[in-house]
Amino acid sequence: MNRTQLKRSSILRLALAGPGGMGQHEETFLLRAVRIAAVVALYWFVSITMVFLNNYLLDNRDLDAPLFVTFYQCVVTVGLCWLMQLLSRLCPGIIDFPSVRFDVKTSREVLPLSIVFIGMITFNNLCLKYVGVAFYTVGRSLSTVFNVLLSYVILKQTTSLQALLCCGIILGGFWLGVDQEGMAGSLSWSGVFFGVLASACVSLNAIYTKKVMPAVDGNIWKLSYYNNINACVLFLPLIIVFGELGHVASFSRLSNLSFWGMMTLGGVFGFAIGYVTGLQIKYTSPLTHNVSGTAKACAQTVIAVVYNSSTKSLLWWTSNIMVLGGSSAYTWVKSLEMKRTPYRDPQDSAKEKLLPGDKGSTGV
Repeated sequence: MNRTQLKRSSILRLALAGPGGMGQHEETFLLRAVRIAAVVALYWFVSITMVFLNNYLLDNRDLDAPLFVTFYQCVVTVGLCWLMQLLSRLCPGIIDFPSVRFDVKTSREVLPLSIVFIGMITFNNLCLKYVGVAFYTVGRSLSTVFNVLLSYVILKQTTSLQALLCCGIILGGFWLGVDQEGMAGSLSWSGVFFGVLASACVSLNAIYTKKVMPAVDGNIWKLSYYNNINACVLFLPLIIVFGELGHVASFSRLSNLSFWGMMTLGGVFGFAIGYVTGLQIKYTSPLTHNVSGTAKACAQTVIAVVYNSSTKSLLWWTSNIMVLGGSSAYTWVKSLEMKRTPYRDPQDSAKEKLLPGDKGSTGV
């Protein structure tokens, strides 16, 4: 009898609540969907804008100094880390940023990763400088292949046949893209070479990050802080050795505020990409982030082709589809394998958050 009364009272409460009570769940779902859509849109905007902005800065014929451009973006990132720490202390309820005091011992522990990090962002920018945005996705597509190869060589981790087949599709798309660029007369072998080196460094960066993470308490912002400070110091002798100091000194727009504004904006977007990448993973998942990154790369390529009024062959587009399709399939295969694995190293989650999408101050 009591149970019947309880059921009746529950039904009565629902009836009295009317459409408002039923709509509360729908409103929550709607807000969640809008939030996710806003985060994904923000990630796309920041990532695509950053790539085009870096291409603009590096394609400057008057200033042939890619190392200096990259160095300045690292300086901006360090400055923004200090600013975020200050704002976090002033507005603790609004901004959450770890308090980092520079420690020489920690800096020394992060140094091996910082050397790989310098190679990654430098080769990434050089690839973008020589191949442009349209071919950039294909030129930088071998990160997954190197990840499998280096994981086997360094970590002795084997890869499933399905994942290897996905890598084969990516390799096929890469070679087809290079062939089609060559036939169109727009191929830069320097750009391809730097793209391959950048892909290798991206994979090494993910592997070394896993080893270095304990030194920074597993905090990605602390890692970014030390990485960029080390990079600023290491870039200085490289700029001198490669003769870029003379190029910068003789640059006609050195006192132009708009030039420095664009340079600073590039650094701001480079810092922001780390934040929006983490935000997208937080509100979706690492798998969804990878899918979003793949779709973003496709949109980025289409925008570049339309913007430059280029005409591309069917096989050229096929190479992009193979690269993006192979990357998406690899992500899907690895996610299924992770679900079947009963145990995972806790540090793998930190590595997994670093692997997809954009890295450092000048990611994809």
